[in-house]
Amino acid sequence: MLVNIFAKAMEFFNPRLIASWSSIRSVRPRLTVWMTGLRSITCAAYPTDRERHAEWLFLSESLRLARKVSLQPLPGSRSVHFPFLTKVTRQVNLTKYLILIILLLLTQQLSSQNLIQYVQPFSGTAPSTTTASLKHSEAGSEKNANTIPAVGLPFAMTQWTPQTRTTEIKCQPPYFYKDSLLSGFRGSHWLSGSCTQDYGSFTIMPVCGKLKTGLGEYSVPFSHGNETTSPAYYKLYLPAQQLSTEITATPRCGIMQFTSAKDDSLYLLIIPNSDQSKYFVQLDVKNGVAWGYNTVHRIYQGWGEQAGFNGWFYVKIEKAVTSSGTFSGSKIFSADSISNKKDAGAFVGFIMKKGEQLRIRIGTSFSSLEGAKKNLASEIGSKSFDEILTAANKTWEEALAQVTVQGKVEKDKRIFYTALYHAMQHPRLFSDVDGTYPKFAGNYELKKMADGNYYDDFSMWDIYRAQLPLLEILKPALTNEWVSSLVLKGEQGGWLPIFPCWNSYTAAMIGDHVTAFIASAYNNGIRNYDVQKAYRLMRKNAFETANPKDYKNGMGRRALPSYLKYGFIPMEDSVPEAFHKKEQVSRTLEYAFDDYALSLVAKGLNKTADYRELQQRSLNYKNLYDPTVGMMRGRYANRKWFESFHPDLRESYITEGTPRQYSFYVPHDVPGLAKLMGGTKQLENALDSLFTKNEYWHGNEPGHQIPFMYNFTASPWKTQQQVRKILAEEYSDGPGGLSGNDDAGQMSAWYIFAAMGLYPVDPVSGAYQLCSPLFDKISLQLPENKKLEIVCTKKREGAVYISGVKWNGKWYKKYSINYSDIMKGGKLEFELQDTPAK
Repeated sequence: MLVNIFAKAMEFFNPRLIASWSSIRSVRPRLTVWMTGLRSITCAAYPTDRERHAEWLFLSESLRLARKVSLQPLPGSRSVHFPFLTKVTRQVNLTKYLILIILLLLTQQLSSQNLIQYVQPFSGTAPSTTTASLKHSEAGSEKNANTIPAVGLPFAMTQWTPQTRTTEIKCQPPYFYKDSLLSGFRGSHWLSGSCTQDYGSFTIMPVCGKLKTGLGEYSVPFSHGNETTSPAYYKLYLPAQQLSTEITATPRCGIMQFTSAKDDSLYLLIIPNSDQSKYFVQLDVKNGVAWGYNTVHRIYQGWGEQAGFNGWFYVKIEKAVTSSGTFSGSKIFSADSISNKKDAGAFVGFIMKKGEQLRIRIGTSFSSLEGAKKNLASEIGSKSFDEILTAANKTWEEALAQVTVQGKVEKDKRIFYTALYHAMQHPRLFSDVDGTYPKFAGNYELKKMADGNYYDDFSMWDIYRAQLPLLEILKPALTNEWVSSLVLKGEQGGWLPIFPCWNSYTAAMIGDHVTAFIASAYNNGIRNYDVQKAYRLMRKNAFETANPKDYKNGMGRRALPSYLKYGFIPMEDSVPEAFHKKEQVSRTLEYAFDDYALSLVAKGLNKTADYRELQQRSLNYKNLYDPTVGMMRGRYANRKWFESFHPDLRESYITEGTPRQYSFYVPHDVPGLAKLMGGTKQLENALDSLFTKNEYWHGNEPGHQIPFMYNFTASPWKTQQQVRKILAEEYSDGPGGLSGNDDAGQMSAWYIFAAMGLYPVDPVSGAYQLCSPLFDKISLQLPENKKLEIVCTKKREGAVYISGVKWNGKWYKKYSINYSDIMKGGKLEFELQDTPAK
């Protein structure tokens, strides 16, 4: 008991221990208190005298707060002596002292649940081990969730991560759990959980002893046992170098500190990770700074072209530099700057004493060097590492505490809060503290926000389904800034982007789901932007085709002329100007949904003619339903069916899936789909067939709504059954615990919704389908001090089937609840039983 009290006391007062409590629990300090005389405390958890000393200083701080006393470490000893023993004994006996600490801990518990302890940043950094992934994922990237152990604040400009893979190669995140060599610590703009590429990044690599600049020379072995990670903090001890590295962050900046456990030389390599060898690095040793940029290049449409902005970094060094220079591979130069060479960068060297600490402060910007400087001065300035860490911990605690869950299974909490962490990585902050940002699809032209912030990196094909709808509930004001940013992009580039990443047009993936997202926000009353301008841009995408040059550059809907002419995209149109070519059936289905989304905005704005036409186009999914096979199928312009049809194999006209899986993608008109199939019973049978054949593939987004479609049949209990099965089989709490790419938090957002008992099958409608919640109690803190409480009462532990639902104390007949009701706050009660309510 006493061990736990002291360990928790240190956690309470030490922000680094708050950040790493989940690790501390597994390597708990062996604190032994001699009750006779209370003479000393021994500790064998820390590898160096300096670390032991540091941790005891934090305990000393705790005790000073309690009794204004101090601890004195015995030189060369693992014990701490209490020279104030007599004084302490006189003023407060042991019992009173322990009670005081317990009261402090209880006070902490009331103000915070320490939810950071549940977050596992390594989740998704290893190949998936889930059931469906092993069957359905393609070789390569789909087997990985492609997340990174990111340190940074929610929706931050830059994430900070240990690096095991160099440069910025597509589908390779900077960190793989299975790797054994560390090559640095990266300021990253990796799109979390994606199969894209990093951009505008740079790496800091500490090298001890002799200077080494070749990748094969400076990469060092590391062990996961020496890593401590949380959303706000990362620490790695490298035994071979006898060096510890710690990292914490602000929205636009980072701070690193390196602690040497021996007298040694230490070099920092500063490496811009440019695959194109387009960068610049400059040293100013006299003033203790280094700065530079990594030129950003586009992928997908316009692949390889410059994106019109750079990733800037500005590094302030808090120690006198004893040597410096630049390098390219293993070649070392005396020059203080370098540019456009392969495998190159700059270095600064130091003489370190045992226990000495080297700290660097780093500002980043997408606008300019001046922007990086301003960001650093504003967000970090002269604050200490622990001050920044304390603030970062507080920010994450507040963000995570917006949803609190109660349940008996700790593993479920770890998965839930890790999912919430992953769902809060993107969209990415792109503007500086003064509002400056690079113009969308611009040529190094800068703009300035009059109000709010500018955001980018919208993995829109993925996140419009659940991640953005989740944040419409939790953060409607931030959602408004995102819509405003998207409208700005359309205004600056002339066309509303399809999949805006790298601050450029990409035309990546399929559909036109920026329209779906704006329509969702509009339909839910989030409208503090120029609605008329937004509508004009959305309408332009839906009705007009860009000229050949702009179309090739990624502007406008792919294959729109075919879609408008035939009411579907025929097999003859291979969609050549796209990264994802063909996929005609999937494109048609998703355009039908986008047309429906835009029709609701048209109706709200009294644009009757547009509304009617778009409503009719929203039924285009019917043109690809083949009643002879009971599924969606490729079709020629003459309306004959494409000969190849394999319901459970990937076909060229389907996006990353099979005809059976994609046949359920009619989220806006499930009753209409049921009617096509012959009625709700036939829809239920089709759903049964998918699940009994084990053809449901959770690791990709187009099927995420499928388990909830039983709510539109006579057997909503099957939704409850299948959702619980997916929660159990497709998510875990290890490094391989995510099923397929997390895709900017969409996979994680599905878990959050499903665990809360809600899901937006049609994210534009504002309706959330109900299922049985995973937890006993869930509380959502909403704007304007509103609260939504979701409570489960069970006839027996383990019951998953809904026997009744109450809303604000009254029996509730529907299996869905609206956004407007959720945002008013209230109490949603589920009564669960062992058997289905048939």
